[in-house]
Amino acid sequence: MSTAESDAHHARTSDLAQAVVDSSSERQRAEQAEGVLLPDDLLPGTRETHTSLKDGLQKVGFRTFTILLIIVSLDNLQSSGLAVLAPNIQASLHVSSGVIVFVSGISGGFLVLGIVPLGWLADRVRRAPIVGIATFVFGIMVFASGVASNIFLFFLARFGAGVSQSSTQTVHTSLLADTYPIGLRGRISAGMAIGAGTAGALSPLLVGSITTAVGGANGWRWAFCLLAAPILLVSVIAFGLPEPPRGQFEKLDVLGEVIEDPDPVPPSLEAAFGRITRIRTIKACLVAFSAIGFGLFTGPVLGNLFLKQHFHLDAFRRGLIGTIGGIGVLIALPFIGRYYDRLYHQDPAKALALIGKVLLPAAVLTPIQYFMPNVWLYAVFSVPTAVLLLTSFSMIAPILQSVAPYRLRGLTFAVSSIYVFFIGATGGAALSALFDASFGPRTAILLVSIPSILLGGILIIRSSRFVRNDLSLVVVELQEELEDHKRRQADPDSIPVLQLNAIDFSYGNVQVLFDLAFEVKRGEVLALLGTNGAGKSTALRIAAGLETPSRGVVRLDGRTITYTSPEQRSRLGIHFLPGGKGVFPEMTIAENLEIGAFAYRSDRADTRDRIERVFNLFPMLAQRRTKRADTLSGGQQQMLALAISLLHDPKVLMIDELSLGLAPIIVQELITMVERLKEEGVTLIIVEQSLNVAAAIADRAIFMEKGQVRFSGPMDELMARDDLARAVFLGGQMPT
Repeated sequence: MSTAESDAHHARTSDLAQAVVDSSSERQRAEQAEGVLLPDDLLPGTRETHTSLKDGLQKVGFRTFTILLIIVSLDNLQSSGLAVLAPNIQASLHVSSGVIVFVSGISGGFLVLGIVPLGWLADRVRRAPIVGIATFVFGIMVFASGVASNIFLFFLARFGAGVSQSSTQTVHTSLLADTYPIGLRGRISAGMAIGAGTAGALSPLLVGSITTAVGGANGWRWAFCLLAAPILLVSVIAFGLPEPPRGQFEKLDVLGEVIEDPDPVPPSLEAAFGRITRIRTIKACLVAFSAIGFGLFTGPVLGNLFLKQHFHLDAFRRGLIGTIGGIGVLIALPFIGRYYDRLYHQDPAKALALIGKVLLPAAVLTPIQYFMPNVWLYAVFSVPTAVLLLTSFSMIAPILQSVAPYRLRGLTFAVSSIYVFFIGATGGAALSALFDASFGPRTAILLVSIPSILLGGILIIRSSRFVRNDLSLVVVELQEELEDHKRRQADPDSIPVLQLNAIDFSYGNVQVLFDLAFEVKRGEVLALLGTNGAGKSTALRIAAGLETPSRGVVRLDGRTITYTSPEQRSRLGIHFLPGGKGVFPEMTIAENLEIGAFAYRSDRADTRDRIERVFNLFPMLAQRRTKRADTLSGGQQQMLALAISLLHDPKVLMIDELSLGLAPIIVQELITMVERLKEEGVTLIIVEQSLNVAAAIADRAIFMEKGQVRFSGPMDELMARDDLARAVFLGGQMPT
């Protein structure tokens, strides 16, 4: 990097840091619907120097793009062929047109069974082996489709093909986003669509020619068997693809360097889904995707059935019609990809709105196409319809790649694919089969496609208003990650054992935490104080993994655990004792402890040692070990719940409402126990209503009000603040 470039980068970084600070200070004054909004020139991808696709690929490398392009093309080659061969398969296997429409259309819905596992793996392990294995299985299933002797076996083969195809929707998109710069993503996606479109254009002609050349009722089988060979070959090559750093281009663009977590904690499904569905751009697009999927996948099958019934076309001529439409898509895609990248560079919101605007005219052209008096006019009107539908659909991936957390890209595309291929494709297949059986293919496609196209286009246009906010949050989180990285490098010993930073959280549409940030040092006792409804218990639930924030990060010993489940966090050492009943009342004390130690059941000696250790800590429980828990007082049950937590040797123990409703003598016993745990080096976070109890046990206090931290400091300093003390005791608001 030259001196001028370095100075420019440092200037941009300073601007970014200042913008982040400004946005944080203005959060209270901003409308909740708008959230964080940074200037356009600070958003990821808006500052990159525009470059051609060829130059960009030469700089980074053609290998990943080429291999994935071939796989996608072969995938589309057989799936497009299925639509053309549907009438032949129907006649050969002796089933109704409704059955073949359903089996052909729902094969896209089978992707959902592989999408979640493969998306989960894509965010955890190297992606090249996943691509290789999935492609190999796909090749086997394509071959099995050709040799199926009845509709049930054909259904099973399509089932296997659909499951294995899911890697193209999850693993491929994640790998491409981390391999190629943000400014190329529109053209990369268009390039993939061109490969798929080329295959789609050639497939009808190819499979139609093979079927016609072989002849007979079973000529269609050869098309599947021959297509399986190149799929199996490229699957072997895919194992050698390189693994790029995750999120590298967002980090380069925003931070100027690529920082990596040396020991990442794998994300869990539930936490990842919770975070992804809180991203407003994605949330709005998911409904749009499911609507689009209703007509997108059953349309080709219904179209071929319509051509056979109304114009009496054989497989070759139906294939020729499909090829004509595919050629139009191929011509349009390079221009759409280039225009998308330029528009995204100027305004990401306009880039997303473009997708919806391109989609809407297809709702007008579809009925015109199906009421043409002859096959030639039908073919002419099929071209713009195909161009509008497929070019808009191909541009969805770049938007999702940009707004999704880079650690969760695989699962982001898994979630979106569930909506498209399960809700959309399966729902569309069922409706289309029903309408086709009752009214014929033309009525079926009009009833399904037109409403789905209109709804999908409108929803995508509406979702564009959220893009700038979601991209701003990406920038803020990356900047926070860099600051934490520098802190760890400068002073590793200062890393807190638990850290929550920039946390936003809502229950439905009601936001309860705003930019919440606090940390706890090892061996420290932290008291969370505040008025009722301040968000104290919610903060503990987020730290424990019971709730997923819409924004922000949770770290344990410097490791990001934001996307981990409560079970994972428990294994890592975070334990949460919620307020209220934490025991099984109908079980004895000993049985409660045995259930609490269930995780250690494989080592009976260790389990016994853990139980005896807590009995030593709580002699009263040891004396009554055979008594039922519901015979204990409220304070004694709280002791039992605390004992269950201590079975796990917690690194961080969080207790909600330690003394609420307990007799003074029991509270004193709990205070003594907390002091003993503190001496043993256990880190504690305690939500407490009693200022006196907090003062007796805590080293430091945080005062929360309306979801924000209003005070953080030593307990003695808080006790000296009359305004805070009154707020804690009386439940009033802190003076401004």
